[in-house]
Amino acid sequence: MQDDLTHILNEIEDPELGIGIVDMGMVYRADWSATGIEVDFTTTSATCPFAETLLQQINGILRQRFREAASIRVRRVIDPPWTVERLSDNARRKLGWPQTATESSEHFCAGAAPGPWKN
Repeated sequence: MQDDLTHILNEIEDPELGIGIVDMGMVYRADWSATGIEVDFTTTSATCPFAETLLQQINGILRQRFREAASIRVRRVIDPPWTVERLSDNARRKLGWPQTATESSEHFCAGAAPGPWKN
């Protein structure tokens, strides 16, 4: 069930990059238990204009695909902040980046070219 949950969540794509939110490292927690499904997600920046849209998409797909869940709770969190180190190897490959992070960032502007990031 857990694999199904993360697979389905990854169908939701980052609106700017077109990469699944699980591969983007935006899903901090996705748990399915007897009490229901709980998902904590973040965005690539605290001021992301797509936060509400992502929240609605996550709620929608979970309610559609997991009707048998006792409850569904989706929560956006901003701490800890998202960083490029959270990208999966699949996301890095899609972006044309090395599979291992050699540069670090505290913040990432989706759509930016690879390189040194500054706040």
